[in-house]
Amino acid sequence: MTLPIPAIDLRDGKVVRLYKGDYARQTTFAFEPEALAARYADEGAGWLHVVDLDGARSGHFENLATIAGIASSGRLRVQAGGGIRDEDGVRRLLEAGADRVVVGSVAIRDPETVAMWIGRYGADRIVPALDTRFRDGEWKLPSAGWTADEARTLDDLVPWYEAAGARHLLCTDIDRDGTMSGPNVALYRHLGTLAPALEVQASGGVRSLEDVAALALQGSAGVILGRALLEGAFTLADAFAVAERAGASC
Repeated sequence: MTLPIPAIDLRDGKVVRLYKGDYARQTTFAFEPEALAARYADEGAGWLHVVDLDGARSGHFENLATIAGIASSGRLRVQAGGGIRDEDGVRRLLEAGADRVVVGSVAIRDPETVAMWIGRYGADRIVPALDTRFRDGEWKLPSAGWTADEARTLDDLVPWYEAAGARHLLCTDIDRDGTMSGPNVALYRHLGTLAPALEVQASGGVRSLEDVAALALQGSAGVILGRALLEGAFTLADAFAVAERAGASC
């Protein structure tokens, strides 16, 4: 079954959403992060996706205490990322209580190192994040908080990670992220063709229960839910119900 996963993006200790990854186009929400996490737990969430946006751009954890506070409640399993540049960062997040560490820039720039971490910590604890945008006829892979395109493409690295023993893959269509314009279902279908053994988490653009159903029917292992939940487009409980029905019909 496809798992809906609520997301909390942090900047300056606040819950925010960016529009297409643009730090200058930020919406700040009047939720205290730990209280919001508790609400998602009350609504049935088992996992929470947390991003330190400050860390994603600077390369240094700037919201680690908040992540640790959410994890310490014991009510949610946390996958967290933003600012992982070396193995010390992986250890610090795990020690803070994260169950999975999401690795973005390093996963693109130095996949061999991330493969080593997968071998050392386990394929269930390291999640490569290959966030992408379509440019010049191919899926580019920006890094450093989505501010700079790298030479490797999505089609280069997805099968590479499958062969290297990764289990999970998080992929955001940056042009859909925070837009409430609908997910790029074709992108996730493409990923399933490139690496059918990977459990892909789809992210970017989900706006409705129909979008959740479409991603579930496509076979995504997880659906990251950000702005849609924050703005009340639907409830987490309804997302779980829709995902379950779609899974049963496959």
